[in-house]
Amino acid sequence: MRLVRYGETGHEKPGLIDEENHLRDLSLEVPDFSGEGLSRHQMDRIRALDVKSLPKADPSHRIGPCVGNVGNFLAVGLNYADHARETGAAIPSEPILFNKAPSCLAGPQDELILPKGSETTDWEVEIAAVIGTPALYVSQEQALDHVAGFCLCNDVSERTYQKERGGQWVKGKSFPTFGQLGPWLVTPEELEDPQSVDLWLDVNGERMQTGSTATMIFSIANVISYASQFMRLMPGDVITTGTPPGVGMGMNPKRFLKAGDIVTLGGGRLGEQRHVVKAFED
Repeated sequence: MRLVRYGETGHEKPGLIDEENHLRDLSLEVPDFSGEGLSRHQMDRIRALDVKSLPKADPSHRIGPCVGNVGNFLAVGLNYADHARETGAAIPSEPILFNKAPSCLAGPQDELILPKGSETTDWEVEIAAVIGTPALYVSQEQALDHVAGFCLCNDVSERTYQKERGGQWVKGKSFPTFGQLGPWLVTPEELEDPQSVDLWLDVNGERMQTGSTATMIFSIANVISYASQFMRLMPGDVITTGTPPGVGMGMNPKRFLKAGDIVTLGGGRLGEQRHVVKAFED
């Protein structure tokens, strides 16, 4: 299934994209794709529906982030060896975990807003896992059983805030629109193998990133299992799992986003995003 949330910001409704790419309304079946709305029971209920009996929704609706009311937005740093090398960082021996503020969530075609005075805002195409059932001390073998689905994420990063403002990555990762999710949440049976997804990202039509989740240092199952050793992962938590090489910080000379740029990114069954970059306005 390809599950979506559509409508104005803060008022999104649940829906799905059917096999003919029609947007179908699910608001009479589930309140939202958040918390218990992502449980295994709820996913099984939706799978059992006669999709063609669901009302069609106007396709011109805005598509929002595919998960609502996110409690914990975790991310993994330097999870591709070639990305670590391009940034001059050592290959990590354990997953590097950090948080993004849930308030940074944005939809797959929303504008990407630059913070005031930012000169080093960067792009990062990633695959994210969304937790569907609580996970604490889970094994790698069982980790993916706790996943409701997977989605595309642009883990936007303000590098000066991340690297030079006191050592906490969350500062450079949490500005509004810095967590662009979607267009849809792909349920596990639809994606088949999350470790064989090709990822790409363009800026103004120029290819910047090309990679595959097959080259991760720590697999998605490894990351979920590892995170569950330190915290109870809850339904609706999002874990974005690192980016392949090609970020602006790794270029020579470095290259960063400016107002007017257009960022597009994609990943096979995960779909595609498109964002126009804008400067912050009071």
